[in-house]
Amino acid sequence: MIVACGSLFYLTSCSDDDGPTVEQPAEENLITTDITSDVTWETGNTYILAGRIFVNEGATLTIEPGVIVKGEAGTGTNATALVVARGAKIHAEGTASQPIIFTSVADEIEPGMIASPNLDPEINGLWGGLIVLGQAPISVSSNASDFQIEGIPPSDVRGLYGGNDPEDNSGVLKYISIRHGGANIGEGNEINGLTLGGVGNGTVIENIEVVANQDDGIEWFGGTVDVKNAIVWNAGDDAIDTDQAWSGTLDNFIVIAGAETDHALEIDGPEGEMEAAHTLKNGSVKGAPTTEIADFRDGILGTFENIYFFGFPDPSADGYGDFSLSGDETLANFSNKSLVFNSLEITLAEGVRLESVFKAGSHAYATEVASGANTVGANKDKFFSWTWSAQAGELDDF
Repeated sequence: MIVACGSLFYLTSCSDDDGPTVEQPAEENLITTDITSDVTWETGNTYILAGRIFVNEGATLTIEPGVIVKGEAGTGTNATALVVARGAKIHAEGTASQPIIFTSVADEIEPGMIASPNLDPEINGLWGGLIVLGQAPISVSSNASDFQIEGIPPSDVRGLYGGNDPEDNSGVLKYISIRHGGANIGEGNEINGLTLGGVGNGTVIENIEVVANQDDGIEWFGGTVDVKNAIVWNAGDDAIDTDQAWSGTLDNFIVIAGAETDHALEIDGPEGEMEAAHTLKNGSVKGAPTTEIADFRDGILGTFENIYFFGFPDPSADGYGDFSLSGDETLANFSNKSLVFNSLEITLAEGVRLESVFKAGSHAYATEVASGANTVGANKDKFFSWTWSAQAGELDDF
């Protein structure tokens, strides 16, 4: 029972003799300053980001299972976010029974809950997001070894990412759900749900959910980190976005497009001289009426295999629902097999031909299947029990 002891509220009783006797406080902790030494956020508590909070170089933030992190409202330079700088670490290890949830202060969710009790899963832009920056290689137009991440003002050098250490370790993210983010920091510049800038493959990232982010769900800017078991629902821009010669693997992923989702997959190539390829495999992607399946651009190199698409419109009307290869460099890489597609399956809208969807000859690597008859795709069992998507029934079609 929650009872009042003076002006505080506790999950136990008060003592009449010696003041309050507290066994398990119901705590909300306001975080107003950057993290400069090792800190632990404890199970059962809620932590509120009062602004853009950095985990500074040399510090480790540990977040225990079941913790809820809420961002206050703010845009522009006041947009809230949790930023793990280069040389810092985050150890956020939730569990299937106690995921760690990042959300907005407008969300009335409490520890122990999975679904929001008051916010719809389409509401976005209420706070920023989670940004992890590392020292792994990136490919940028200046051919520099580091670059400033989008979402952080250029004046703050802690927003730099990239380097020469492919095995760089930024910590651990497991069983994390990120919701209602993507606050605008400038015209056309919003924060992604999970931003990975130059993150190295010493970092462990598994079991990630992003719900209702105003910009991209997950975006990689170079780096070498692998990600396993990721689900993006209701992205406001692209669900999965890769840039700057990221060279890791995304294995077992689900995209559930929403009314505002632009591309399910936006796959961008190197921006500088350094070239590297990444892999997306074992994915299931559900479309929406105004969503494009994928756009492969800017000389992308990589392998994309065992992916199932369904729920997309006929692209002949306005271009939505297509799988496109853009630019001469991309087409050349497809021709010389530096860009590889294998075992793509799709359930087409009625009357649509495979060649109308998969452009530039990519239809040769795709197969039409009846609804539910796919032989490739994600293992949705990995997302049961801990995701809002599963609890809301959004995985029933997969």
